[in-house]
Amino acid sequence: MEPLPEKIENEQQLDELLSRPRKELVDFVAKLSGDILIIGAGGKIGPSLARMAQRAIQSAGTEAKVMAVDACKLDALRAEGIETRQLDLLDPAGLAKLPKAPNVIYMAGRKFGSTGDEPTTWAVNTLLAGDVARTLGQARVVAFSTGCVYPIMHVETGGATEQTPPAPVGEYAMSCLGRERAFDYASAKAGLKVVHLRLNYAVELRYGVLADIAGRVWRGEPIDLATGFANVIWQGDVCNIALLSLALASSPPAALNVTGPETVSIRRLAKRFGELMGREPVFNGSENGLGYLSNASRAAKLFGLPRVGLERVTRWTADWIRRGGRTLDKPTHYETQDGKF
Repeated sequence: MEPLPEKIENEQQLDELLSRPRKELVDFVAKLSGDILIIGAGGKIGPSLARMAQRAIQSAGTEAKVMAVDACKLDALRAEGIETRQLDLLDPAGLAKLPKAPNVIYMAGRKFGSTGDEPTTWAVNTLLAGDVARTLGQARVVAFSTGCVYPIMHVETGGATEQTPPAPVGEYAMSCLGRERAFDYASAKAGLKVVHLRLNYAVELRYGVLADIAGRVWRGEPIDLATGFANVIWQGDVCNIALLSLALASSPPAALNVTGPETVSIRRLAKRFGELMGREPVFNGSENGLGYLSNASRAAKLFGLPRVGLERVTRWTADWIRRGGRTLDKPTHYETQDGKF
């Protein structure tokens, strides 16, 4: 395994690092039977995951292929030898053209802009999941979900575990639980094998909780401390865990929390960015102890700790923001406690 760099110079290096498969993934893919279909591959995580799957297959030397599907064009992935299809799966004609594969990563979903356009949010997150699930037969599915299906948790609880009953706040989170239930129904009726990946929060240098906080520190903008704690995990580790989790898909479906091992203090994180960037963070309010917090100890036992830890990502992000690196300008709204995104 190549060593991790001290800093990330450009987006090409960043994308390579985000899609670099770990040895255990290469070994897993070498024994995996059949192709890998990624549905919703055009989002923030999808391209990295598709590239990682392709690189793992190439390293394993198997004849499997990666197929990536999204409503948007996937020209960059196609140029890298990944089979892509542009399909509107909300259209029955597009759904009929969805390719088949025994291994599926389902990533289709809608979060940002949910408030004010709730019907579309429910259509994408719930209705579409039900329509797609009915076409998958008895495939193995890793279905991306969110820690927002859990109730808002107090920091002293240690975060929600997979045994914590869902209690979503707001229509976005409700629609995500609806997505899980749509897959659960297909599992009960047709034997679809599923694992729900409940993710809190993927980060890389162009977006995520760390980029949000670093940007505010750099610009001198106040940081609201009411939601004073969060969970984060490097996006490359998310992709690695997602692909390995194909082995966990089952009927009835399983659930797996995916995040880093730390409960991150927003105050301490901002102060660390201040040290690294030569800025004094500005705070507003004080912590109420509540937030979307998850306990990912089961994932750590199954797959080990994330390869890229919090301090390294913090240093990378500080350097990236200080040098004017490109961001996606999509705030995570991690501070939300009313479910409105």
